[in-house]
Amino acid sequence: MAHRFILDRARLRLARAAARFARAERGATAVEFALVSIPFLLLVMAMIELGLVFLVSLSLENAIIDAGRTIRTGEAQGAKVTATAFKTSVCNRMSWLGDRCADALSLDVRTFTDFAGVSASAANATAPNPTAWDPGQPGSIVLVRGYYTWPLVTPLMNTGLQSADGKRTIYAATAFMNEPYEQ
Repeated sequence: MAHRFILDRARLRLARAAARFARAERGATAVEFALVSIPFLLLVMAMIELGLVFLVSLSLENAIIDAGRTIRTGEAQGAKVTATAFKTSVCNRMSWLGDRCADALSLDVRTFTDFAGVSASAANATAPNPTAWDPGQPGSIVLVRGYYTWPLVTPLMNTGLQSADGKRTIYAATAFMNEPYEQ
């Protein structure tokens, strides 16, 4: 009989505690914050990552244009600049990326007979395999293309931005006619 009395009191205490817990609203704000914080943090991370992709894109475009000037003026041809040295020159102009640039960057430098061929080739935003290094001669029409693979971190950005394997291939190009420099 005493055991039954103890069990009844325990059930009553448990029921009262459960009723108090159900009525309590002190933790409601914490629960609401937990539910809202995950999508909010994903959105913030996506905005930061998208901003970084744009920053890398602009940096690559400016570096390709600046380094391409050495080809246009004949400086690269006169100094017998190699493809590796030209790649290093582009990476130096994107120094904020650190040592990762050399592995992630692929350059393609080709000459064309007319600008119609350049526009058809420049529209292709996939890296050619193999890449070429032909800075041309005075008066040559040159297309310099750069491809930079940027790893994506935000889970939902992978579906919208990835080119392959969770990475985004960022593309920049410049086309010009070499100046009539002395060789």
